[in-house]
Amino acid sequence: MLICSMLKVENIIFSYQSDTTISKSSFTLDAGKSLAIIGESGCGKSTLLKLIYGLYDLDKGKIFWKDLEVLGPKFHLIPGMEYMKYLAQDFDLMPFITVAENIGKYLSNIYPDVKKERISKLLEIVEMQEFANVKAKYLSGGQMQRVAIARVLALEPELLLLDEPFSHIDNFRKNSLRRKLFSYLKQKKITCIVATHDSTDVLSFADDLLVMQQGAIIENGSPKFIYENPKSLYVASLFGDVNAIEIKNKTHFVYPHQLKVVPKSDIEIIVMSSYFRGSYYLIEAKYEKGILFFESRMDYPKDEVVFLDIITTL
Repeated sequence: MLICSMLKVENIIFSYQSDTTISKSSFTLDAGKSLAIIGESGCGKSTLLKLIYGLYDLDKGKIFWKDLEVLGPKFHLIPGMEYMKYLAQDFDLMPFITVAENIGKYLSNIYPDVKKERISKLLEIVEMQEFANVKAKYLSGGQMQRVAIARVLALEPELLLLDEPFSHIDNFRKNSLRRKLFSYLKQKKITCIVATHDSTDVLSFADDLLVMQQGAIIENGSPKFIYENPKSLYVASLFGDVNAIEIKNKTHFVYPHQLKVVPKSDIEIIVMSSYFRGSYYLIEAKYEKGILFFESRMDYPKDEVVFLDIITTL
């Protein structure tokens, strides 16, 4: 089956005032794929989503969805494209109506049984069945976020734009919700772009990845390849702790799990602190050229001398 690029972002530039917020940026996204955008706070992730949705007018460049140009407020009385749904970090729920009513707000009332079934399915996806008849004003921040996710799914958009969609949700609930949501998007062939700071969103669920820094796209590719071949300390650090180790005058970026304790090696460290992480300890150690972090099944006392080797061939 032929898969075409549904979204095309071509050489876009945008600034809120005098400073450029989005530098000259281009990328494409195929139908039914999930794209993650990661980067430090203020790098332009949220702005890029808003531009794709048509909330702002571009300074230069063009954005196309199915060869239809996405235009901003200068061309539309009501900003935003009808075939897209955008979930911002403020959830914009109606506080005095119930969860079910919020989710079904834009669904047709012509077939009430179909609407009821649709709301029930979405409540199941976001695990909010028991709150169907609770008014939104009584919900916690995480519960509101789950309702907001269900609401943007109600009309099954062609393109779903999610800005930090799990930021208010507890970890024990977040993992289950992510699995259900991204599985549903794949099943329905809904194209999705998620701006996130959480590497789990990226590595476990995204098909493609954009890395942004200071308004520019500096990496574009598969999450696995970028994770395994980071071009800079900045990129590697977006996935968690990372070590910059110099070997034969070349700097390598090594994750803590890629280091192991050995009887003797060129990497001699002195243990500074140990952090229990459940299935392992994260050890912080002093290295001749700085600080190193490595993972270990066993704990090490402060000031113990340890030798490390790199598991992955560099």
